[in-house]
Amino acid sequence: MKVIICGAGQVGWQIARHLSGEHNDVTVVDNNPELVRRATDTLDVQGIHGFASYPDVLERAGARDADMIIAATHSDEVNMVTCQVAHSVFKIQRKIARLRAKSYLTAIYSDLYQREHLPIDVVISPEREVAAAAMQRLSAPAAFDTETFMGGKAQLLGIQIDAECPVVNTPLRQLTDLFSTLRAIVVGVRRDGTLFAPEPGDQLFVGDSCYVFSHVDDVPRTIEVFGKKEKRQDRVVVVGGGNVGLEVAKALESSTSRIRAKVIERDRRCAERAAEELERTIVLNGDGLDRSLMIEAGIDKADAMLAVTDDDKTNMLAAVRAKAEGCPLAIALINDPTLVPLLPHLGIDAYINPRSTTVSSILRHIRYGRVRQVYSLGDAEAEMIEAEVLSTSPITGQMIRETDFPEGVLVGGILKNGEMLRPSGETRIEEGDVIALFAMADDVPEVERLLQVSIDYF
Repeated sequence: MKVIICGAGQVGWQIARHLSGEHNDVTVVDNNPELVRRATDTLDVQGIHGFASYPDVLERAGARDADMIIAATHSDEVNMVTCQVAHSVFKIQRKIARLRAKSYLTAIYSDLYQREHLPIDVVISPEREVAAAAMQRLSAPAAFDTETFMGGKAQLLGIQIDAECPVVNTPLRQLTDLFSTLRAIVVGVRRDGTLFAPEPGDQLFVGDSCYVFSHVDDVPRTIEVFGKKEKRQDRVVVVGGGNVGLEVAKALESSTSRIRAKVIERDRRCAERAAEELERTIVLNGDGLDRSLMIEAGIDKADAMLAVTDDDKTNMLAAVRAKAEGCPLAIALINDPTLVPLLPHLGIDAYINPRSTTVSSILRHIRYGRVRQVYSLGDAEAEMIEAEVLSTSPITGQMIRETDFPEGVLVGGILKNGEMLRPSGETRIEEGDVIALFAMADDVPEVERLLQVSIDYF
């Protein structure tokens, strides 16, 4: 597949990394020559320096025979015009645009993106993706990472293993015997900074981080099995009232849980805008690192704090301040993945990576065929892939123990006739089943081959 990626920033670079690693023909376009050079030096991609919306620049990028264009520059307008040029001049079939401005995302204007107007096939909103991720974190406060699968019937949980965990030093194969009715499987483990797919004889040690794929009804019990406690989130303090913070606050207001939220925003204009758009949320204008303002916001009585400013270090310090004042759950928005290993040492409970959420959303639409969901783990080290099994797939009709999955691939769950099951070696994979697979990044192409996704490419 030939793909043009417009914008070589964090999101564009990560998408290019994914697609080039799967042997696609990728060209990156950016008006910053340094970003283009970084992409071509570190990835197996071609680079074009220039403005992505210019027809001659897209021509040089190979738009005449491109299958897909992903417009992920920092400008909504450039992304929109790029998709229009790609459609009108070059007839590119698949067009994905990242849009941030709220006005462009309002539902009443959705007709704007039809083929006769602005022909954009998929619109990605980073703010909405992050807000959804924040709500996911609050739904499972004991987990440092979480994502739903199989139409809400399954959930992936990232759980930190500490000394109180009852299953420490227990071989994973024994967990099936100990908790025979628990529909949950450990699909990934991070140890000493390295993520891997565990084998049945592997054990969990204190300090490990593990990913568990669970039936949604068994999430509370899964959390308990791993030594964690869940608590209802009634009071939440949000530090940062910009685009992301505003989306998070709106999501909290619309939650059926009737969560009471307060927002702290340093910029007066942003604070005033947030106060105008929010109905039940109190907005405080001031520095989120100011202890007195934190106390005024009720941080000592809050159940959770979300730091979602546009500065990673501010978010980390705000989370540390919240923990120091007695807030039991602190979640920080972190763009730089190299800062993530510092979070446990600072006592920060969980983080949201906006790049990862946006990349996962784009991958969901890139992977053609019957792939229904993709979630990128860590620094694009692995993926959780949900896909429907086709009749032509090599794995159709086989039991899991007979299937030649790569070593870095584990089956997390199978949806059969609408029911999510915990798979075993004897489980037979049949046409129409929906299967959830944990796959290390290097094994994703082989997973797609086994699922026969490639037959539905362009």
